[in-house]
Amino acid sequence: MVAEIITTISPTTNEPILTRHGLAPDEILRLGTTAQKAFKSYRKSHPTLESRQKIVTKALAILSERQDALAAELTEQMGRPISYTAKEITTAIKRAEYMNRIAPEVLGKDTPGEAETGFTRYIRKEPVGVVLVIFAWNYPYLILVNSLIPALLAGNTVILKPSPQTPTIVEHILDIFTEAGLPSHVIQYLHCGSPTDLKPLILSPDVNHICFTGSVAAGIAIQQIASSRVSCSVGLELGGKDPAYVRPDVDVAWAAEEIVDGAIFNSGQSCCALERIYVHEKVYDSFVAEVKKVLSGYKLGDPKDKTTHVGPVVSARAKEAILKQVSDAIHAGAKDETPDNATFKNAPKEGNFVAPVLLTHVNHSMSVMKDETFGPVIPVQSVGGDDEAVSLMNDSQFGLTASIWTKDVQRGQELTELVEAGTVFVNRADYPSPDLAWTGWKDSGKGVTLSRFGFDQFVKLKSVHLKDYPK
Repeated sequence: MVAEIITTISPTTNEPILTRHGLAPDEILRLGTTAQKAFKSYRKSHPTLESRQKIVTKALAILSERQDALAAELTEQMGRPISYTAKEITTAIKRAEYMNRIAPEVLGKDTPGEAETGFTRYIRKEPVGVVLVIFAWNYPYLILVNSLIPALLAGNTVILKPSPQTPTIVEHILDIFTEAGLPSHVIQYLHCGSPTDLKPLILSPDVNHICFTGSVAAGIAIQQIASSRVSCSVGLELGGKDPAYVRPDVDVAWAAEEIVDGAIFNSGQSCCALERIYVHEKVYDSFVAEVKKVLSGYKLGDPKDKTTHVGPVVSARAKEAILKQVSDAIHAGAKDETPDNATFKNAPKEGNFVAPVLLTHVNHSMSVMKDETFGPVIPVQSVGGDDEAVSLMNDSQFGLTASIWTKDVQRGQELTELVEAGTVFVNRADYPSPDLAWTGWKDSGKGVTLSRFGFDQFVKLKSVHLKDYPK
């Protein structure tokens, strides 16, 4: 069987920039067999959490040293402006350092049972075994450390499958951890086009847990394949249609600047990007005016230019889908109120450049308010008050994050109790905190990464019951 050739297309030029070779089904299966053997030897060579922590600490130091080169490569492969890509690696390192720091508290202690004379009982956390990590291109380092670091600290071995858009990430990570002293085959990787190409591996008894980050459709497909196996669990981080609500007491100039950043950073290609903006009718017009001012100062262009704010979207297909959603909304009655901006009008002809778009007069009959956009579009809908806003925020199949913007923080906190999302911000957006659980409600996923709860999917519980021998 001829191995699949996977080509990475530059979002900036739409030209091929590199290729990788896939594996035949029997080669894919051998990854699982090798990972299981490495799992047993890893437990013997690094039986203590402290020894595994030392490897992680050294690997993060090496990653930091290579940050600038890796950032430039990331800009080339997925199109985020160069002024921002290094920050992803910095944030990934800080996130990983946090998980490394709390690991002893989470993993290093057995949980005792109730005291009883003549008995000792406790619950111990054991590694699950082999973890398959399938991760997306939009924040590849951030997404990867969410799973990789706790999996390794817990004592598991890992097989990595990157997006074809950012294939070299796994190669760098393997090289870095090998240099840091990680034994052979504790980390392995493979390249393939569709995640469902991994069906033989998912069905193999050698894989014990799957972490998937990507689209709802692909996540469901992975879950369906794994559903025939009891011994393989699945964690899913999927899409979002994240809302923001601007209350009438807010400083609209400040809120507009923050919300625009939350909507179009990384060209809006974030699962927690702000994609629906509800604004109280009393400040609706002034908020829209402030958004126009903010957008007037943004620069769309070459991501290698350090002055660029917005680069291309990932593919021609993505560009087409975003523009269709905007066109359909306008046809249905929405109004394009994007301000004049020379860089928006004169975007490079080659590549997948989509200028930020400000839409008003939108409603929930439109796809732009219901379906994931994953692009730099800001639809703004007027609401009459808190009740209407919360009702509309919850009118979605997704529930990843939401944000409330108000001077009355106490009222904002009260509203967080009513919003159906895994993370609800007040006066902030688009920021997964490493010490808080990152989890999706509804079709945004299942399972948890980050925080102390982010370790749970990488361990299984063993209850130990000891009775004193009768004298």
